[in-house]
Amino acid sequence: MFKTLVLTEKPSVARDIARVLGCKKSGNGCLIGDKYIITWALGHLVTLADPEAYSDKYKAWRMEDLPMLPDKMKLVVIGQTSKQFKAVSALLASKEVDKVVIATDAGREGELVARWILLKANCRKPAQRLWISSQTDKAIREGFASLRPASQYDNLFRSAQSRAQADWLVGLNVTRALTCKHNAQLSAGRVQTPTLAMIVQREEEILKFRPKDYFTVKADLGNFTALYKDQRNQASFSDAAAAQEIAQAVKGQRAILTEVKKQYKSKNPPAAYDLTELQRDANKKYGYSAKQTLSLMQSLYETHKLLTYPRTDSRYITKDVVATLPERLRAIAIGQYREAANAVLRSKPLQTKFIVNDALVSDHHAIIPTEQYVDLNKLTRDELHIYDLVVRRFIAVLSPAYEYNEVQVKVTAGKYNFYAKGQSVISAGWKALYDSSLYDDADSADDVKSQSLPALNQGAAVTVKDVRIVAGKTAPPPRFTEATLLTAMENPSNRVEDGRLREALKSAGGLGTPATRADIIEKLFDSFYIERRGREIYPTSKGRQLIGIVPPELKSAELTAKWEQRLSLIASGKESDKKFVDEMRDYAVSLVSDVKKSNAVYHHDNITREVCPECGKYLLEVNGKKGKMLVCQDRECGYRKSVSIITNARCPECHKKLEMRGEGDKKMFYCVCGYREKLTDFNKRKESAGAGKRDVENYIRQQNKQKTVNNPFADLLANWSEDK
Repeated sequence: MFKTLVLTEKPSVARDIARVLGCKKSGNGCLIGDKYIITWALGHLVTLADPEAYSDKYKAWRMEDLPMLPDKMKLVVIGQTSKQFKAVSALLASKEVDKVVIATDAGREGELVARWILLKANCRKPAQRLWISSQTDKAIREGFASLRPASQYDNLFRSAQSRAQADWLVGLNVTRALTCKHNAQLSAGRVQTPTLAMIVQREEEILKFRPKDYFTVKADLGNFTALYKDQRNQASFSDAAAAQEIAQAVKGQRAILTEVKKQYKSKNPPAAYDLTELQRDANKKYGYSAKQTLSLMQSLYETHKLLTYPRTDSRYITKDVVATLPERLRAIAIGQYREAANAVLRSKPLQTKFIVNDALVSDHHAIIPTEQYVDLNKLTRDELHIYDLVVRRFIAVLSPAYEYNEVQVKVTAGKYNFYAKGQSVISAGWKALYDSSLYDDADSADDVKSQSLPALNQGAAVTVKDVRIVAGKTAPPPRFTEATLLTAMENPSNRVEDGRLREALKSAGGLGTPATRADIIEKLFDSFYIERRGREIYPTSKGRQLIGIVPPELKSAELTAKWEQRLSLIASGKESDKKFVDEMRDYAVSLVSDVKKSNAVYHHDNITREVCPECGKYLLEVNGKKGKMLVCQDRECGYRKSVSIITNARCPECHKKLEMRGEGDKKMFYCVCGYREKLTDFNKRKESAGAGKRDVENYIRQQNKQKTVNNPFADLLANWSEDK
């Protein structure tokens, strides 16, 4: 009897599907049942070959060998996962298997994972596609009941492969050209470079900014305060004397409530989460990096099966999902969510106007809870935080609008007008689920802030009891945090002048995809182009210099707009993938030529007097994600060692995170407040406080990992893809 081979992307997904399909017997890299064999990749098992696979001359990095333009791009098995590829390949070739079900992640990159494995294994057996958005038993059963022909996704694969080949041609050629030209560990790409350019541009704006003094006038009217505005609706003065003149003119004077407007207003709930919006809120509320949030989401999706597919760019669901909403609400009606979830369930009919929009759902719908029963005790603290964000947003988007009356008051004292504003809540609606940490009051950006107002009647008289002049300074644009950088990557269209490309960039979802933005930001940190100080992101000298020497087109979001526009056409069968890749070959030639002809110079301005033990060159000091490091300036050497680590241990005096320096018995904790403590003393103090040594051992283990000598440049190029 023939069996169907199911190819999944990860072992955890394979186990879930095997359980549902009754595959209980273990095999070599697979799980076996009566009708199905379930096997898995480990992410990518196959990738595009490195340049060295095409010619020995590419083993050395020389400018004269550029550009690299293989006639046909080769696929190779990734060495670290070759054992699993052999197991999968043997199963694909097995006479026992007569067809294949592709069950990798339902998206562009998931399609690429499976198709490259099938190509490399030379498998020509009939194939079907499983396309599901959650890993619950119910979703798996329904997915297998409605398998689609794999051929329906051929164009999606062509789009994915075109992206990968274009990134190879452009990214590796420009990276080698920049590195050879300047003998420094430099890299560039169509997504990471314009992202870095935004950070560098913002830093330049901040450094050029010159603050200006301004003054506002606030009147104390007894039960409320009001802000002065002139006839142009301006509330601030550059001249303190002008503000003082108004203050003196109205203080103690009688004023009239010339306008009292009461207006009903409502505010709809925010849309459900896509990955980028979730990463933004998790960074705002908990300080999680985009990468950390994605990792937690993957756990909640794959391991706990509590949330739907995370790598989505949609904030809505389709009509066919509506029937499942009551079951999802019943699943989350526990603990602190019980009352709110049951309140939504009791509303008949269920209000879905804020969450259903078929036209705005692409491959996957918004992130929402599954129908799986929830045991909150099985979640870690960090997983609970992400789960809480998604559940509250899910209940909120099914809840009524926030309703309130807004009162706007105009107070006239002589020839001067002052303004006040207040709110009275009619129905909290969806806002009852939140405090103000994520959602401020409506119109919070207005000069006139909302306040609690007494009952006021138009025409009534009040007395200006006191007047206060508030001095301030104009502020520069804020530095990016991961939350605001994600927003800028999602909406970079204001940096694109061409109207058609601006629209293409909007429709493509900006720089990168929800699934790749976290990796792009991490790559910028790992390459020492940016560093984090608190939650703010600063460009390093290396990052600023790179933006000064890369070809101009690579700094612009327009390149990604053009690519995504055409990749979308390839995915829909409206453009040739061969034509696109051929043009990328020509583009790579042009970029390498630009680098060769450039007169730009790169300087190491973070050089130390410490000599590299491997090659004898002076080491560079850099700020890594977890502390200071020394790295070799020679790209071929790549030596690095840790100097210090920012630990999770807290200073007993100021409670800031402690920095660990030194080696062996000389390890010490340091704090910015001046506090110092030997590691041995720290251990004794923790033990006397009832704590074990596990935390300290973790810090030391992390430090030892960072001290491992390797070639960071080779590691960087091992994952050259901009869109993984």
